[in-house]
Amino acid sequence: MPRTLITGGAGFLGSHICDRLIRDGHEVICLDNLITGRMENVAHLLDHEAFRFIKLDVTEYLDIDGPVDHVLHFASPASPVDYQRLPIQTLKVGSLGTHKTLGLAKAKAARFLLASTSEVYGDPVIHPQREDYWGNVNPIGPRGVYDEAKRFAEAMTMAYHRYHGLDTRIVRIFNTYGPRMRPNDGRVVSNFINQALRGQPLTVYGDGSQTRSFCYVSDMVEGLYRLLMSSEVDPINLGNPKEFTVVELAHMVLRAVGGPSTIEFYPLPTDDPRIRQPDIGRARARLGWEPTVEITEGLARTIHYFRGQLESVN
Repeated sequence: MPRTLITGGAGFLGSHICDRLIRDGHEVICLDNLITGRMENVAHLLDHEAFRFIKLDVTEYLDIDGPVDHVLHFASPASPVDYQRLPIQTLKVGSLGTHKTLGLAKAKAARFLLASTSEVYGDPVIHPQREDYWGNVNPIGPRGVYDEAKRFAEAMTMAYHRYHGLDTRIVRIFNTYGPRMRPNDGRVVSNFINQALRGQPLTVYGDGSQTRSFCYVSDMVEGLYRLLMSSEVDPINLGNPKEFTVVELAHMVLRAVGGPSTIEFYPLPTDDPRIRQPDIGRARARLGWEPTVEITEGLARTIHYFRGQLESVN
């Protein structure tokens, strides 16, 4: 039974990865300080013999007894609302947290997987974004705390790989959605769905012509697992290459939810990327992976989840 540690394991994506690891026969050690993660995301695993939860801030201390085969570093605020509310914590978990988790992987001779992000590309001038693109990032803008934390984390991961010979993986995750997202996390899919379910106007920033690509969580987890089990050291984009404007997404949500909601437009936030679409040629060629869940199906599943959440508190 492989023993796998995941930081940020009670988060939206981290909790789904815990499920997959346990399903595939791993013993899972889940670390989370719960500043954006939620215990309800892993409550169904707490009595499982292969699961262990530890409340821990990985920027302060990290020591695990016994062997560890894999270290997955997913801890970080990941939405603009969260990392602008928690800028110092975001920088620390990308720097100190990455250093400590890499140190643990080195001490245990474990394979290390870093959850990086499409935000390392900033507001890109290359479209779609390939892994060999170095990005267009404003280091001192309001989004810089997240963008640069992840860019630093990638640099440190590759330094450990080159200098210490550590077995490392880097994934650049594009917009992902699905059940267990927080309703107030500020991401566009959860915002639109929860506004529509409440009959509120959908808030679109700018004129809505900026584009995003949305990957359903089960597809993302499949890609992550394939990367973990592969021999790929180079960064790999994971995301859905089907691109939509934000206003197109708003209309899709309105059609799926129904009700009286309209669309309201607000000024575009500083440094908000105009375009975002992954080139997944490397993932297709090296992992045999591409997403399979269509946006209509993924939205239906996510709406069902949030409708249940809303009904449970009413």
